[in-house]
Amino acid sequence: MTTTGLIAIDATILATAVPTIVGDLGGFSSFPWLFSIYLLTQAVSVPIYSKLADTIGRKPILLFGIAMFLLGSVLCGLAWSMPALIAFRAVQGLGAGAVQPMAITVVGDIYSLAERAKVQGYLASVWGVSAVVGPTLGGLFSEFLTWNWIFFVNVPLCVVAAWLLVRHLHETVEHRAHRIDWPGGLLLTVSLSLLILMLLEGGNAWAWTSPVSVTGFAVGLALLAAFALVERRAVEPVLPMWVLSRRLLATTALIAVGVGVILMGITTYVPTYLEALLGASPLVSGLTLALLTIGWPISASLAGRLYLRIGFRPTVLIGGAIVLMATAALAATSVRPSLVTVGAACFLAGFGLGWVAAPSLIAAQSSVGWGERGVVTGANMFARSVGSAVGVAILGAVVNAVMRGTDAFAEPERFNDAATGVFVVVAVVAVGTVAAALAMPREPRPAQGGVPTATSAPGAAGSPGVSGAAPGSAATPGVSGAAPGTATGSPAAHG
Repeated sequence: MTTTGLIAIDATILATAVPTIVGDLGGFSSFPWLFSIYLLTQAVSVPIYSKLADTIGRKPILLFGIAMFLLGSVLCGLAWSMPALIAFRAVQGLGAGAVQPMAITVVGDIYSLAERAKVQGYLASVWGVSAVVGPTLGGLFSEFLTWNWIFFVNVPLCVVAAWLLVRHLHETVEHRAHRIDWPGGLLLTVSLSLLILMLLEGGNAWAWTSPVSVTGFAVGLALLAAFALVERRAVEPVLPMWVLSRRLLATTALIAVGVGVILMGITTYVPTYLEALLGASPLVSGLTLALLTIGWPISASLAGRLYLRIGFRPTVLIGGAIVLMATAALAATSVRPSLVTVGAACFLAGFGLGWVAAPSLIAAQSSVGWGERGVVTGANMFARSVGSAVGVAILGAVVNAVMRGTDAFAEPERFNDAATGVFVVVAVVAVGTVAAALAMPREPRPAQGGVPTATSAPGAAGSPGVSGAAPGSAATPGVSGAAPGTATGSPAAHG
């Protein structure tokens, strides 16, 4: 929970301080890079960390991620310019790439499917607390101290999280020789970096139809295709292609992409939207945005009971419908800014995302055993990170195309048009997320014990869609000393 808190607070504290940072360091057109570079380095590192976690264990990867996040936070707090801050955010993202998916993977190792419904509430409470603490601290630091403190606040949290993990998390891992797919990791990093660069700077630093833009997109897509070819031949690929060949894993990955775009579209632009158009203070705009991360843990804590009763797919569809209503309302009312309507839309969007994100991820985790759970969790988090990074880039391109180099506070009416365009794109993505949920395989009604019975997902090449056995049970060996009834003699994790 403490480790999750590192990511939860960082997700809510920075957006509140963006106007203050831009006012101090300059570079309004570059501020989307503060989010994109963090999400990019997080995204491309997740598959590598996940593969390592399945071979050397979760604990070393978690501790390394916390150390990188700590280093990046200190450097960000000392940044002297916008380019320096962007570069240091990349270091922070490398740490987050290990922390977030590994924390979720450890939960999957230690607890059975039924127990995770309860534990999900504990983790959701972390986001609930962060939803209030993050924006409040961000607003207070921006108004009364300096924005630098939004990064320094991570230092004690990192120290405490590392100490708790060293003291209480104990793993027994079957070590084996492994080969990291460095060519695949390099191709993935370069291709995504190039595509995001083209999206963020297209129409800003150069025209969309210029030779630079056309060449950049062509090379980025070619490198992405080369990455797919390398992964097919790699002994231990960073992103195995079977992750995308199973219907359940593919659809939940698409859902994760949609969640990433929706989440970042709202959290990145709502604070600036409120401050530029309504004159709201950083504290007020932060607390308005906090309604999203308050709604999320409320529904996430309830989702466990629901998906054990009606299944994963119906639960995700309910959440998707709520998100669609919220984003459509935000887009429809954005031409007339109001704290009440924006706050209500944020809460409703968060409430819907809580029914979407966790159940879809747990459905993917529950379809595999210990040896594949790290890769599957990492692939899902990778999809969300890519959605967030590419989403911020696309939405930044929409804003830059409208603003044409001007500042949101200098021309608020123009920024109103830009923000409306952002919210419309987010609503369209919500439609696609619902469509991906509809494509999820239908699992049977949960068994008497509250765990879905075994089934084979269509298009999964005979692999289980949603395993009837709780991860780590005798049918799916993977965890010892953790949940009641788990099997022994396999890689273990316990607290």
